[in-house]
Formats: sequence, structure tokens, C-alpha cells
Amino acid sequence: MPTADTEAGTPSATRLLRTNRPLRALFTARVVSYGGDSLSLVALMLHVANTTGQGLAVALLLLVGDFVPSLISPLTGAISDRFDLRRVMIMCEIAQGVLVLMIALALPPLPLLLTLVGLRAIASQIFQPASRAAIPSMVGERDLETANSAVGFGSNCAEAFGPLLAAAMLPFLGIRGVLLVDAASFLLSAVVLLATKPMPPVPDPDADQGTLLTQAKVGLGYILRTPAIRIISLGFCAVVAFNGVDDVALVLLAKEDLMSGDSSVGLLLGAVGIGLLVGYALLTRYSSSMAMPTLLVAGFLVSSAGNFLTGLAWSVAAAFTVQAVRGLGIAGMDVASSTMLQRMVPPNLLGRVFGNLYGAIGVAAAISYVGGGLLLDATDAPTTLMIAGGGGVVFTLLVAVTLPRALKRHTAPETPEDPAPDEVAHDAMSADETLADKQARG
Repeated sequence: MPTADTEAGTPSATRLLRTNRPLRALFTARVVSYGGDSLSLVALMLHVANTTGQGLAVALLLLVGDFVPSLISPLTGAISDRFDLRRVMIMCEIAQGVLVLMIALALPPLPLLLTLVGLRAIASQIFQPASRAAIPSMVGERDLETANSAVGFGSNCAEAFGPLLAAAMLPFLGIRGVLLVDAASFLLSAVVLLATKPMPPVPDPDADQGTLLTQAKVGLGYILRTPAIRIISLGFCAVVAFNGVDDVALVLLAKEDLMSGDSSVGLLLGAVGIGLLVGYALLTRYSSSMAMPTLLVAGFLVSSAGNFLTGLAWSVAAAFTVQAVRGLGIAGMDVASSTMLQRMVPPNLLGRVFGNLYGAIGVAAAISYVGGGLLLDATDAPTTLMIAGGGGVVFTLLVAVTLPRALKRHTAPETPEDPAPDEVAHDAMSADETLADKQARG
């Protein structure tokens, strides 16, 4: 990771992590948790495949883990805005650790296994918006780009190398042993998060606390009636809905159109991951000097055009190169959208906005899998990739045209003056005492 400062007064990612204890704790917790999670995914897929012998069972495992939690995302995001963020994240990690421990010890039949996996995925769905919403309280406004890039880099490194680590551990530990390692990683993450300071919910001056369902409706309503937030969210989801089919299409492209073997499939599927890591690494150094709306549109464009050009690829090497560049765009999409929302959304609504966004992205990905699969059956991989990429480019142009005007009209929430790094990490003990006093009075 780069170590030089990006510009005067703006610390590099390594310096920011070194001097900011809460951010360092969140970074470490995400790396440990995401790395362990990728371990268990490999182990569970192998377990289900070995015990059932059915591809449908593996598909159900992935569906329960990825898609089902998206359906309750308005509620999971509301939890982040209703309770202390540190407590939410710690409880989510503990819950996931306990659930994975139960799976490891019992290795239950498929119906019970899917239930436990679904519950773990819901806890993960709660953790994701909470961790995104926590970053603005850990760093100054000028450091948001660098912080988001650093956390994204660490998380994606863990996810990328997790399957490789699982492959090395499985011969020695077996499926149950790898799952136990994952359970331990969640519990370790919870311990690390104790180093963050309490982050109590920001009161909503315009409404009482209400029920969780009421707060979820308020979050959805805010997105729908706020043009800039709506454009960012819909644009992101549209790009995913068109381009999410690439994982399936790349397999067929390599084997049927480029007449290559299984190793080439692995190369193509890994190309985006390589591009993602390079993209996050570059953004940790240069993102603070970039305009986030420009980075967002560029990310949409590169991600979509990458699939279109992959459909025209004449060799595995050409497809690999384009997909690697496409990974740079996906990293830009992630950092730009997170940073813009953290700056534009009132703190008391930030968890709900992130929860709804990532839930909608999950639904968009599921739509892409189904629609893209039907398109693949009706045509071929190159055609599917070009249609997917072309559709994403069209929606990118719509975002490029409509977003600048919406941003001019948007009124950003008031933010305090940027604190120094040592001030950001300061007074966790006094904040703990304040929170304890409030709970005692309650």
C-alpha cells in the first residue's frame, strides 16, 4: 500500500491507519472477518456438494447467503441508525461466530444448514451498512476517500486470498476445521472492534424514534425523494443488473468461444479481482485528489465497457486484460459511491441509505443472474457480454447527464470542522462513561 502523502495535509492510507486507532480497528476487523468468511464459503460449498451431490443444493446455498438477506435490507439498515454502531458491529460479529460454530460442530442436514447460513447472512447484512456508516465518525471529512479505499483494499485482499488459504488448510484441517477457523475469525473481529469508540445514534430532529419498520420506511422515502441519492443508487443498481452476469458468461466464453480449458476459466474469473486490488491500492494514494462524481461515472463506464469489449475479445489474454481493467472501474464505483453518500446523507439516515443500497444491489445481481442466464441460453457468451455492457453504458450516460444538476440542487448536511487524527481517536473512555450513564437513566 502506498506510503507517501497524496497531497499537503492529507495523510496516506498507511499513515491514516497508523495514527487513527478506531479506523485501524475497523480495517483489521474487516480483513479478519472477510478472510474467514471466504474460507467458510469454500468449505460449505464443498460440504454441500459432497453430501448431496446436487448442483441445485449448492445454488440454494449461494442464494440463501447472498440474495435472501437483501430482501430485508431496509430493516437491517434501520438497525444501524437506531443503535450504537460499535455495539451493532460487535454483536453482528459475535452472532456470526456463534452460528458458524454451530455449523462446524453439527454439520447439519441441508434444511437446517440453509437456515443457519441464512441467519449468518442476515447478521452480515446488518454489519455492512453499519461499518460504512461508522467511517465518517472515525476520520475527518477530507480523509473519507482514503479511508474508504484502505478499508476496501483490505477487505478485497482478504476475500481474494481466502479461497487460496482454504485450499491450503483443507487437507490438514478438513471442512470442520476450516469452519472453526472462520468462527474464531468472527470472534477475533469482535474483540478488535472494542478498540473503536462508542458511536451512538444521531437523533432525528424531525421525527420521534418510532418503530424499526417506521424508520425503515423513512429511509426508503428519503432515497426516493432525494434526486442525487436516487440517481446514485439507481445508477449503481442498473450497472449491476446489466453486468452481474459476467461470472457465468466468462465461463462459457473461455470454454465454448475461445476454445480454452479450465485454467483459462480461472484466469478470467480472477482478472477482475486483480484489477480490484490494484484499483483500491491506487485509490488509497490518489483518491483524495479526485472529484468523486467523476470517479463514480468513470467507474460505471469502465465496468460496463469492459464487459462490452470482452465480448469482442479474440483471445484469453485479451479478455483477461479487459477484465482486469474492468476491476479498476468497480473499485472506483465502490469508493466514489461510499464517499459521496457519507458526505451527502444526514448522519441519522446513513445506515438506512447504505442498507437499502446494498440490499438493492443484491436484488439487481439476482436479476442479472436470471436474465443473463436466459440470454445466454438464447444467444451466446459474446452477445450476452456485449448486450450487458452496452446496457450499462446507456445507464452510465443517463447518470452522467442527470447527476450534475441533482448535485447542484442537493443540500449537504452540516459537518463539523475536520478533527486532527489524534482527536478522532481520542476520549473513547469518556464516551463509554457517557453511554453507560444514558443506559442507567434509561
